[in-house]
Amino acid sequence: MIKKYVFGRPVKTDAVVMEIPESKEELSVMELTESDGIRLCCRMEETDVVYGLGEQVRGMNKRGFSYVSHATDDPAHTEDKHSLYGAHNFLILHRRKQAEEENRSFGIFVDDPGRVVFDVGETKHDWLVIRAGSDCVIYVIDGDGPKDVVKQFRRLIGRSYIPPKWAFGYQQSRWGYCCEEDIRTVVREHHGQGVPLDAVYLDIDYMEDYKDFTVDEKKFPQFESFVGEMKEQDVHLVPIIDAGVKIEKDYPIYEEGVQKGYFCKDENGEDFVAAVWPGRVHFPDVLNAEARAWFGGKYKVLMDQGIDGFWNDMNEPAIFYSEKNLGKVMDEVIALKDENLDIHSFFHMKELVVGLSNNQEDYKSFYHNMDGVKVRHDKVHNLYGFNMTRAAAEAFDRIAPGKRTLLFSRSSYIGMHRYGGIWTGDNRSWWSHILLSLQQMPSLNMCGILYTGSDIGGFGNDTTEDLLLRWLEFAIFTPLMRNHSAIGTREQEVYQFEHIEDFRNIIRIRYGLLPYIYSEYMKAALKDEMYFRPLSFDYPEDAHAVQVEDQLMAGESLMIAPVYVQNAGGRYVYLPEDMLMVRLKSLGDRTSEVLTKGHHYVEIALNELVIFVKKNHVLPIAVLGDDMRTTADIADAEYEWIGFVEDAAEYLLYDDDGIAKNCNLEENCKKITVRREDLA
Repeated sequence: MIKKYVFGRPVKTDAVVMEIPESKEELSVMELTESDGIRLCCRMEETDVVYGLGEQVRGMNKRGFSYVSHATDDPAHTEDKHSLYGAHNFLILHRRKQAEEENRSFGIFVDDPGRVVFDVGETKHDWLVIRAGSDCVIYVIDGDGPKDVVKQFRRLIGRSYIPPKWAFGYQQSRWGYCCEEDIRTVVREHHGQGVPLDAVYLDIDYMEDYKDFTVDEKKFPQFESFVGEMKEQDVHLVPIIDAGVKIEKDYPIYEEGVQKGYFCKDENGEDFVAAVWPGRVHFPDVLNAEARAWFGGKYKVLMDQGIDGFWNDMNEPAIFYSEKNLGKVMDEVIALKDENLDIHSFFHMKELVVGLSNNQEDYKSFYHNMDGVKVRHDKVHNLYGFNMTRAAAEAFDRIAPGKRTLLFSRSSYIGMHRYGGIWTGDNRSWWSHILLSLQQMPSLNMCGILYTGSDIGGFGNDTTEDLLLRWLEFAIFTPLMRNHSAIGTREQEVYQFEHIEDFRNIIRIRYGLLPYIYSEYMKAALKDEMYFRPLSFDYPEDAHAVQVEDQLMAGESLMIAPVYVQNAGGRYVYLPEDMLMVRLKSLGDRTSEVLTKGHHYVEIALNELVIFVKKNHVLPIAVLGDDMRTTADIADAEYEWIGFVEDAAEYLLYDDDGIAKNCNLEENCKKITVRREDLA
């Protein structure tokens, strides 16, 4: 049951697609006070578990810290951070009662695009406190358990985005691929050494002076022909699009945006000036429907040249500095030039310079035109990345109707999941960031974001061969499987390392498992369910399962338990029931054994994948030829089956052409009965 409570005059965010009448009942699950905004609070019992909040730091159980929904460009994803790139204001309090009582879970969605604080027992250990603005909508969802609450919420916010099938293949990216020959080398080295690859990404270097919807003709002199050359090898090029439009005379996007009034304004009604990669920029007012359609239409420039995938970046929006604030800071720094800088004045100067980027006062100094109403940006800050991605997705429906286009974003809000996925931003080559990625996956799935993954190997810092292998062994299961790194770091394409055969085997396992991964993704999207789940969602009565923070259920058949510790030769694993442990060093080199319910230490070699199959469950594995290079090469592959079956099990296998948007379970699912003797 979903109840809706409206406060003040909330902005229409379009997060919700289902019409829910406003409740006249008192909000009962949390105590409500209205003073300088909305405050909700309730006492948490010792065994209560809090799930959700999408893209955040720390564990799956969010107790013990506070989280701030304020989309933030911050590449240091450390435990002390309260905000990352997205704002996902949905959580579930799961209350585990005594055996004779009924478990009770409820969900809260705070539909407020401004700053919202979730204090989940940080200030007072036993109290959950939510603070939002005075103008918001709050949805309360009662359910039989976390899975039921999530399913209701997902129906409330609409169906998740479905990418083309090729986007489930392995993808390679690096900030620093500067020309056609760089891309050719990446493709040649992967395919030449038998490593599958479906896409290569173009970071900001492909643009002319970092201008959106342009291509540097010196680096890519025949861009359309080059896109076609890659497609002949079934490799897709995926360019980046940034939020800021460069201020430059005779640049058509800039000139047209100024002429039509499509950029965000300052308090005086002038186009707001900030700075990112190209220097001074304007921000398209994507919260204005007319400007959104205009900006989205510009993707056609690249689509007309054969591009069928994009990633949107810098769309919190990130601000290096504003023109107004830069002048103020420069004046203060210059005034300190001949001073004796003691501890106080030195750190003041340092804070002035560091504080130029993403300054909160800058976010209060520009405005949107929302349906004719002037709205200050900080009041709707969290909607910007959502609507930039929405602009593209709505344009794709006009430019390439009926066809799926790859699209994902850095910043997001509840509701953006209908238009695209996300990647989890500028992580680091740290072992702890494998665990962070694992813990973010179910929280993002709760919010409808199914097409997601982290930068494999880490974006910042120098990766190592063992870190990259272990990360890949987890990322086999993330729908977005992209190796991405920053300029100036160690090159981390898998062919840069000594043991290429290990990387080849692991990535080929991903392609062998694609029939399962694709089926489970599609079923989750079309049935409003989760692809990744904490163990406690599937085993709600198991007191041990609720404590597990480093294992996941992946689809209906599998539990995964990646290694995320340097030099570890294995790890402890908790099995909530008897399971079949399957070891794979390659698709053709696998062994299995049944492990009983309980705690086990499992040895896991650096170059092997270990997965756990639930009882009376199976999964399909595509039989791959030695010359398999992309997802296109497995379209007609035969299947083998592995599983834990006493007699027989049924599996609902989903398959389609991977391109058409009219995805339907009834038309594209085949129920297959797998008997014990059918298992490989």
